[in-house]
Amino acid sequence: MSTVNPLPRHDLVHPDGRAFHFYGELQGTLNGQPSAVDVGDVHLRYDMLTDTWVAVSPARNTRPGREIAACPLCPGGAELPFAYDAAVFDNRFPALSPEARGRCEMVVYTSDHEGSLSTLSPAQVARVVAVWRDRCAALWAQGHDYVMAFENHGVEVGATLSHPHGQIYALPFLPPATVAKVAAIDQHRRERAGCLGCELVAADAGAGRDVVVNDSFTVAVPFAARWPFEVHVRARRHGCGLLGDLTDGEAVDLARVIRSVTARYDGLFGRELPYMLCVQEAPAGSPDWHLHVELLPPHRDEHRLKIRASVETALGLFLNDTLPEESAQRLAAVRVDDGSWSGVFVPRIDPIISRACGAG
Repeated sequence: MSTVNPLPRHDLVHPDGRAFHFYGELQGTLNGQPSAVDVGDVHLRYDMLTDTWVAVSPARNTRPGREIAACPLCPGGAELPFAYDAAVFDNRFPALSPEARGRCEMVVYTSDHEGSLSTLSPAQVARVVAVWRDRCAALWAQGHDYVMAFENHGVEVGATLSHPHGQIYALPFLPPATVAKVAAIDQHRRERAGCLGCELVAADAGAGRDVVVNDSFTVAVPFAARWPFEVHVRARRHGCGLLGDLTDGEAVDLARVIRSVTARYDGLFGRELPYMLCVQEAPAGSPDWHLHVELLPPHRDEHRLKIRASVETALGLFLNDTLPEESAQRLAAVRVDDGSWSGVFVPRIDPIISRACGAG
């Protein structure tokens, strides 16, 4: 475990009861505004026909959008009243709440209003990976059934704020896609006495669908891609199922490929491309699960979005009108500035201070 230059984390409790975590030097205290929103009856509903859960949260319709005059995530804004390096806090407009046995956290990558994972410095992206690792581990330790760090980047995929940020959801159940993956992994072990994750790594490596070459991860358009420029970043090492399982070198490699892939998205059509980024960690009891990050941009070409229409939405049968091998070649051919990664590491988190709001 690295002990070089750990990143301090300061845990504060807002007067409205929400938890805030500031990474780096603590440069202020929280004031009494804003108060937590009355989220109403946030709850889960069970669909007996599909054996799935639906989260009901009417308060999300009251979220501020891009039309607001001042960004709440900038220093001095409504949420974060002082300067910071990175911050995490309980979402005021959650899809899940502790009462519904879930958590929704906002992850703010930087105090700078402009930027994205493709344009942040290597050290800043490495810090994002460190924050993911820290907060996801804490939420797993609370006993949630599934934890996922993610980012909806761009208005086309539902982002209401342009400030660089993502979220983490902790769920009191395994979502359907995770259930299906676990079942496939277990069936592969039973029938072939081998690891499906390792087989996927071998299938993606050198299959003509590579986007970036990396020692720790395969970075490829999947064989059965559902989205035109979908990319999966999969840990090569068996036993690396969680962000916390990453070695220091693997953690840096993860930061590097995330920055590279998102930069390739921006270079693909010469403009910032919307995407969904999902960090898929291993649920309990799935040792063959390899940590993977799914990047899902909705565009099918420069101007047109892929819309999940009737067959895809009602049946879950995705229709991909692009050839995955050609999509991979186009992404791999994009020239990007990789930045300088010399001396960059993903810091370990040092929770050196824990205090309530306003404590001296």
